[in-house]
Order: sequence, then C-alpha cells, then structure tokens
Amino acid sequence: MSTFQSSFLREAEARGYIHQLTDTQGLDAVLAERAPVPAYIGFDCTADSLHVGSLVSIMLLRRLQQHGHKPIVLMGGGTTKVGDPSFRDDQRPLLSDEQIQANMAGIKTIFQQFLTFGDGPTDAVMVNNDDWLRELNYIAFLRDFGRHFSVNRMLAFDSVRLRLDREQPLTFLEFNYMILQAYDFYQLYRTQGCRLQMGGSDQWGNIVNGIELTRRLESVELFGLTTPLLTTASGQKMGKTADGAIWLNAENLSAYDYYQYWRNTEDADVGRFLRLFTELPMDRVAELEALEGADINEAKKVLAFEATKLCRGEAAAEHAAETTRRVFEQGQLDADLPRIEIARDRLTEGAPLYALLREAGFAASNGEARRFIKGGGAKVNDAKITDPYSVVTTDAVTEQGVIKLSAGKKRHALIVPA
Repeated sequence: MSTFQSSFLREAEARGYIHQLTDTQGLDAVLAERAPVPAYIGFDCTADSLHVGSLVSIMLLRRLQQHGHKPIVLMGGGTTKVGDPSFRDDQRPLLSDEQIQANMAGIKTIFQQFLTFGDGPTDAVMVNNDDWLRELNYIAFLRDFGRHFSVNRMLAFDSVRLRLDREQPLTFLEFNYMILQAYDFYQLYRTQGCRLQMGGSDQWGNIVNGIELTRRLESVELFGLTTPLLTTASGQKMGKTADGAIWLNAENLSAYDYYQYWRNTEDADVGRFLRLFTELPMDRVAELEALEGADINEAKKVLAFEATKLCRGEAAAEHAAETTRRVFEQGQLDADLPRIEIARDRLTEGAPLYALLREAGFAASNGEARRFIKGGGAKVNDAKITDPYSVVTTDAVTEQGVIKLSAGKKRHALIVPA
C-alpha cells in the first residue's frame, strides 16, 4: 500500500508512472502541502509530431493537472539545435531554424487535447527554451554556469558512458546538451517557480544536473521524477511498428490507424496500458485485466476506444470503433480504411501483389512481402493469395472502384486506381 501523502504521487505510483525519484520524502511533502506546484517536461522538436513513445510523459502532465498542480510544457526550440545524445549511438541530424519552427507548430496542437491552458493557477503553460538559450553569451555562460559542472561526473552518467563504451563519437556540441537542460530547469525555477522536472528514465542525468545547478546558485531544493522506459511484452519500443511511427497528430496518422494500434495490443500489455493510457477507474482496469482467452479482446476494444478518445476526441474514437466493427465483424468494405493511389496503367499491365503490400506499408521489402504471401497472410478482396509472384489487375477493382488489400486479419488498405 502506498505511503505517499500526495494524491498525485499515489496515483502515479498505482498506475505505473514512477521509475525514480530524487528525494521521495521531500517531493511528497511539497506536493502534499503546496498547491499548485509547477512541474515541467521538455519535448525537443525533431519531427512535426510526437509519437506514442511520448505519451507516458504527456499523460503524466495530465495527471499532474488533475491533482491541482501546474503543468509546464517546455518546447525545446533551443536544445533541438544541439540534439539530445542520451542513449543514442549516433548524432541526431541538425535541423534548420525553419524546420524546428514548423515541427514546433505541429507538436503544439497535440497538447491542446490533453491539457487545459490559460492564466489560472493550475492552467498549463507552454514555453520555448530558445527564448533564453539564443541570447546566451558563450564566454559569460561558461564562467557563470560551466564552472558548476564536473566533467568527471558528466562522463560517469550512463547516457554518456554507454556511448563512449561503444566507441561511438560524442561531439562537443552534444556533450553540452546536459548543461543546457540543467540551465532550463534553473530558468524555469526563476521565472515560473518550477520545483519538479519529469521525464523518461533516460533523462535522469540531465534532471540531476539541473537540481544540483539550482541548489548551488539559489540554495533551493528541486526535485526529479522519471518514468520507466516502456517496451511491449515482446520487447518492442513503444511508438514504432513495422509500418512506421504511431504519430499523435491526426495529420500524420488517421484515427482509424491510431485505434488499430491499441486494438492490436499484446495480451500481456493490456492491463498496464489501461492504467497508463486511459482514465478508467482502477477497479474497472482490474476487471478488464482479469479477462482471459477470447474475452481479452473486449478489454482491447475498451483500451483502443479510451486511448483514441483522449488523443483524437470522442467522435473520432466512435467513428474508428464503428469502422473497425464493420470491417472485422461484418466483413464490409469501408471507405474509411487507409487509401493508396496507384496508376491505373500498372493494374492494366498487372501490378505484383508483393509490391502493393510493400507500398501499403505491410512489408519492409519485396522479399519480406513475398514470404508473407507464401505464408498465406495476404488477401485481395478477402480472397487469400499464396502465389508470391501473383499480380493484381483491373479485374480486381470492385463496384466501389477500389481493391481491398489485407495483411493478416487486422491490417487493411484500399488500392485506388488513379
């Protein structure tokens, strides 16, 4: 049974959000005694959307707000120019200012779905660290802040040590990242009264540096909380599949595909994902987690609906669920399935089925697609095809003017002759 006094930490612990805390008793006391406590998580702008891998952090900010505290969303407009080297074997591609701004614009829309923004004491705020990092005088910064960092200690952090142990180069630019992130925490304490930084377990070293820097400069105690690095039961990293990243933005991934990602959750992950990614009461989660055999599919439907509702809205979740029901339970061809346009001339000549499977994202290569067909996993208009060199022609175009392409029981797309 939890001993936390803070309702936020109690729920975070019960739902599986906590991996490490820097000062458990101190943070618990601050969160229990003071409201609201400002807390932040940083998000670098390396793409025009975040993916499911960031969803634990986003949900944690949502829980924080629900318990009467103030979320700060830090956009890494400045740190993205450097690139976080934490637990990477290579340097991130350097992006232009224009690319970073475009990516930031796409990411901002995601948070409107999960957090309430405004001027109230618990309303979320969004800030951009480029606002203070771009004005830094390098020599003055090194004199005032660099002297508080021990290179020996920085080299000892796992995020750096593992890179060096693998004999992968770590640029001086990247090495500065943890100093800049520590400075972010210091700045947010000074300007926003921020007492807590949260993030994934790979951010532990960066968070600790920010706490120590602020303690030396301001003689104040800040706190850190990290979340577990999430993998699926089969060991896959959250957020990416063989078909690509599971983006949170509707412009990058349809609500139907987002729903299907959660609907296809492995049995062993259903309970954990219900706790992390839905707002169902814990007793309801326990009921669904206890389902066995074919009944676990009902729990997966609930997970898919609730997760999609949070990210895309209830109407989109209902539409995706109804599309799924028509496609899978009634076997109907549905216009809301992903659509892929191909030149009609290719169908006139006969397009290889393996090529269509690859273009639909159902296989990473032609060879993989042929093996998939040979294994009996491919269908054209719900008819199984086992010849790996079969072709699809205009004869397969249905009365609706499309061809239904299927990979297994759960992945479908419509080929549209153009």
